[in-house]
Amino acid sequence: MAKGKWAQGIEPRHFHWIIQDQLAVCERPGGFGSNHRKVRRQEEIIWIREQGFDRVVSLSSAPHNLHNYDELGVAWSHWPFPSHEDLGRYLDTSYSQLQQLLQARQKLILHQDELSVRLCGFLAGYLVWSGMVPEPPKAISVVEHLTGRQMGADGREIVGESIRLHQ
Repeated sequence: MAKGKWAQGIEPRHFHWIIQDQLAVCERPGGFGSNHRKVRRQEEIIWIREQGFDRVVSLSSAPHNLHNYDELGVAWSHWPFPSHEDLGRYLDTSYSQLQQLLQARQKLILHQDELSVRLCGFLAGYLVWSGMVPEPPKAISVVEHLTGRQMGADGREIVGESIRLHQ
């Protein structure tokens, strides 16, 4: 059994709070592609568990390594991000589920393979959809500031779709 700081795991790459102590975002634990490391994945999942997260929500298109959450006793959901054609229905369903989890006081961490423009757009869109930050430019700015990432066209398209759903 590991002791000391190693028993706590390591913080996932690009970890950021979107709603302090309730909703966070990161890169897929262990990384992706040629940068993926099994040991790093395990250490990052341990960190997620030890930080008291109730659930990991993967927005990655493929279900890679989700079974590792089970092995380490971490609850997870898989909401694979769709193509552009199904975006409105996906956002409506996902935002409703996300709101239910947050209202139930679940501490959540979301990820895609990387901290992408689409993932940032999903988060900014949720802030608009939920009414927490109803002005789209401000929601985009908030997520850009929190993640240190510039919102590109794909992310802004998602925010635009969330506006239509919010009305």
